[in-house]
Amino acid sequence: MRNLQLFRLFVKSSVLVELEYRANFVAQALLGVLWSVITFSSVALFYSHTDTLGGWNYGQAMVVVGMSILLGGIISTFFEANLQRIIAMVRDGTMDFVLMKPVDSQFYCTLRHVRFSGLTDVIAGLAVTTYALITLRAAPGLAELLSFAGMLVFALVLAYSIWLAMGACAFWFVKVDNLQELFRTLWDTSRFPVSAFTGGLRFALTFVAPVAFMTTAPAQALLGRLDVGTFVAGLCVSAAFYVGAAWLWRRAVRSYSSASS
Repeated sequence: MRNLQLFRLFVKSSVLVELEYRANFVAQALLGVLWSVITFSSVALFYSHTDTLGGWNYGQAMVVVGMSILLGGIISTFFEANLQRIIAMVRDGTMDFVLMKPVDSQFYCTLRHVRFSGLTDVIAGLAVTTYALITLRAAPGLAELLSFAGMLVFALVLAYSIWLAMGACAFWFVKVDNLQELFRTLWDTSRFPVSAFTGGLRFALTFVAPVAFMTTAPAQALLGRLDVGTFVAGLCVSAAFYVGAAWLWRRAVRSYSSASS
């Protein structure tokens, strides 16, 4: 309950910041919409030359596109700005003041700032997903919605864990911008069903950088194509990633050399 109260304060202060810089908010929101259009159009271009891609037709693949845009919006809203601030705090020594606060450092550092311009991507992702379901004339039942909710939670845990791990790496390498760019490059593949890839790349996108569990699996759940094995694998992978990332964060904090030491 205490953390929830703190998070409400974080959101409130972030709203005040956004209101102070309205032009920046509008510009970032428009860029998000533009990127969503590019993501949608790039996949639609593929389907102008083929009927299926990796066993997915146009409407089904658009559900994956919707998940990619939606999750990308959540990452932009809650995780991206915080990673940049973690890097800055470690670099200039202000991380000292965070570690002295009577609050869990992981919670504070990873959720302190909210970038509301990313919500335009969330809305765009929901719109694309709705469009795809209408195109397919699909009406997910209760079982599909419940499995989708579960896979969406797993996807959020995975996304949080990956960004938490990158934040932890900043304690040793200080400048981890290249890791952020690497993640963005890998995230570009999330707009396509994972079955469109083969061999080692498909394995990597499933278990190493588990983009498949973040976009393809929720789409499968919504379309009634998710099997129990994939659901259990999503649970195990997301739990393993979170435990590993939380351990890495604690290890990083213990090895932190403050500005005064």
